[in-house]
Amino acid sequence: MGRHFGNLAKVRHIITYSLSPFEQRAFPNYFSKGIPNVWRRFTASFFKVAPPMTLMYVTYTWGNSVHQQSKRKNPADFENEE
Repeated sequence: MGRHFGNLAKVRHIITYSLSPFEQRAFPNYFSKGIPNVWRRFTASFFKVAPPMTLMYVTYTWGNSVHQQSKRKNPADFENEE
């Protein structure tokens, strides 16, 4: 009836290791190494990402405001009607 799902292909020269879920720790070194690592990575990339993002946001909002102003009618053009 074919192979089981875990044995669909025969892979050579690759060694895999696994631990029982009962032997693994769910959050090892989470507070001592995890949070400081996140903070270090955030501060390292913040000044590379934030200036272009703010420039894009300012450009986008400026472009939308100019577009909305250009679509409005000039009230001075309609003063002498009627």
